[in-house]
Amino acid sequence: MLDWLKVNLQYVTPKHLLSRLVGKLAEAEMGSVTTFFIKLFIKQYKVDMTEALYEDPTHYRSFNAFFTRPLKPDVRTIDENNDVLIHAVDGTVSQFGDINSDSIFQAKGHDFSLTTLLGGKPDIAAPFKNGKFATIYLAPRDYHRIHMPIEGTLTDMIYVPGELFSVNPLTAQNIPGLFARNERVVALFDTPVGKMAMVLVGATIVASIETVWAGTVTPPAGKNVQHWSYDSDSEAAVKLEKGAELGRFKLGSTIVVCFEKDMINFEDLTPGLVTRLGKPMAVRVGDSAATDTVESNEDKQQDNSEKADS
Repeated sequence: MLDWLKVNLQYVTPKHLLSRLVGKLAEAEMGSVTTFFIKLFIKQYKVDMTEALYEDPTHYRSFNAFFTRPLKPDVRTIDENNDVLIHAVDGTVSQFGDINSDSIFQAKGHDFSLTTLLGGKPDIAAPFKNGKFATIYLAPRDYHRIHMPIEGTLTDMIYVPGELFSVNPLTAQNIPGLFARNERVVALFDTPVGKMAMVLVGATIVASIETVWAGTVTPPAGKNVQHWSYDSDSEAAVKLEKGAELGRFKLGSTIVVCFEKDMINFEDLTPGLVTRLGKPMAVRVGDSAATDTVESNEDKQQDNSEKADS
């Protein structure tokens, strides 16, 4: 009954108003009041401040400054193997696997549309049909900067207006099409493994989604899909190295990353796996590591499917 209330109350809660209000408060610099709430948050969510560049909570003048805190340079190691794609965030694997034509698996009984996720643009979605996806949930305790799984050149950014449902596991299991319904920012890159889509999904009380090339994308929010194209051949092209920061969330959320067909295979992923920035996520198809892991990953996905059906 409690879970039912947690899910269904979201339909009637003024989520945008609440999120923008929280955003204003999170940006406020209120001295000892801000420090009190940061310390309370650290205790409540067991945040490991020994990894933060600035461990002392009093260093952060606003809650958002704390929430988007940088890590110490040596606490995350980027796998430098050119055939390896790395995890883009600290988080937890929600789902991963094949994109079945235009359908992405969300949770048992729920799928969502790839085309809808990417802003309702069939030409943008086309390269990813029958490709691969991974959905990673960032809990409140996690590091909230998003990095590049592989080097890439930005070609497009799309802002998609939408709802602001929570993206925690309970909500993902109960609200149909969750990630294709929520407000989101889609970043498209040309990479050595073809096109890559990095989707930054908004959520209840996520005060802001930012990218390193455009700054704050939302808010301000709009009512229409907005599409920016970037010249990938110009001197001003946005080129990001593997492991480079791509963007950040202010308060917790989810990313969905999509790849083209027959370009990558995931390594040792399972739903519920804790991810760490820089660790191997996938390998290129065609290299020896990929060849060795294809069969084992197919077996894992089959096992996961059987568990979901049981």
